[in-house]
Amino acid sequence: MTQAYRNLPSVDKLLALPELKELADVLPQDTVTSLVRHQLDSARAAIKGGAEAPGSKALAAAVVEHARDLWHPRPQPVINATGVVIHTNLGRAPLSGDALSAIRRVAEGYSDLEYDLAEGERGSRHSHVEELLRQLTGAEAAMVVNNNASAMLLALSSLATGREVIVSRGEAVEIGGGFRVPEVLSQSRASLVEVGTTNRTYPRDFENAITPQTAAFLSVHASNFKVVGFTNAPELADLVTLAHQHELLLLHDLGSGCLLDTAEYGMAHEPTPQESIAAGSDVALFSGDKLLGGPQAGIAVGKAEVIQRMARHPLARAVRIDKLSLAALMATLVHYLKGEATEKVPVWAMIASTNEELQERAAIWARTVGKRGTAIQGESTVGGGSLPGETLPTWLLALDAEGIPGGAAELARRLRKGTPSVVARVQDEKVILDPRTVSLDEEPQLLDAVSVALA
Repeated sequence: MTQAYRNLPSVDKLLALPELKELADVLPQDTVTSLVRHQLDSARAAIKGGAEAPGSKALAAAVVEHARDLWHPRPQPVINATGVVIHTNLGRAPLSGDALSAIRRVAEGYSDLEYDLAEGERGSRHSHVEELLRQLTGAEAAMVVNNNASAMLLALSSLATGREVIVSRGEAVEIGGGFRVPEVLSQSRASLVEVGTTNRTYPRDFENAITPQTAAFLSVHASNFKVVGFTNAPELADLVTLAHQHELLLLHDLGSGCLLDTAEYGMAHEPTPQESIAAGSDVALFSGDKLLGGPQAGIAVGKAEVIQRMARHPLARAVRIDKLSLAALMATLVHYLKGEATEKVPVWAMIASTNEELQERAAIWARTVGKRGTAIQGESTVGGGSLPGETLPTWLLALDAEGIPGGAAELARRLRKGTPSVVARVQDEKVILDPRTVSLDEEPQLLDAVSVALA
């Protein structure tokens, strides 16, 4: 092993190689030197594990590959053929063309982000979307932050610090990324009071828990799981009435910001901000990048006095939305105002796709692929912490991986590593691609990628 270490070239010897001299024409010399040292450290670790010492050429090639990897654009685009409409790991909701144009328009120069053009003085970034959100939800006021977890933290910090917040035990939940309601309450310095049981909670449980230290009731929509069987949950309107009788606030975390009725598209009904405001919630909190179909954002709508308290809190600046997301969010909301969401907002265009349309597309894909492809019936899911357990009927392209070493797993890997990258799913030793989540513009690229992967 000692000899293997001695066989490693020096830093200077590697830097003298032609390929690394060429790399130094692209990157600063200090950066290239750092990459060389990093590669040598990796080689020493490999030798310690029993590997042979790599040669100078192999080390130089590894350095060049590492350098190219550093400047490769990220995140990189992928084609989502999984059939999961709001795929958290793939960036959730794709944006509409108008939203993309809005981002570019604002990014290319200066904007009136926090400037009142009429008065010639400082303005508020919330003013750009507040009226739109008021019109769409019926709320008195609105504000936007960088995501719904921030909106929840801000609401609790500004409205309940040092006091108690009562929540049903079945709603003290954990959502994606380890985000837990009890821990957010702790961070806000509000005290959590859990009532009821995991499966059954009643308004009387909330009422019996009220003390002089109680600030609010918190209702959390179960957006990513279901409790079925012997269950009971209080109606939101009943909790609102009870909270207001005791001069308490009702905070409602909807999770996904769904402005359309999902039942009209063959799915279970998802609570909407409009319904929350109509029921009397003091503040309703929801995401911008789930069923709303816009950029990452946390939206708070509700009573003017409550929203003002949130906006004045010092934390509001730390979690404020950036100008690019704000521009995209406004463009997305305009689609709802104009009644064109199912045509212009990609997630709703996907949800609204008919079974006949999907069958035709899957059949075309199968004919294009040839004997390796078959159109079959299947199911899509909404995903992204929305409508747990709900599926949509669809048609799929099933790819036969027979004869490929490694089978379906290897074929799926080839698709992921191709250009463009295609993310599919494996089912019954077949690679499955769902046209619901593939745009018409992406179809030629997807079919080319499939052809290459099958070759």
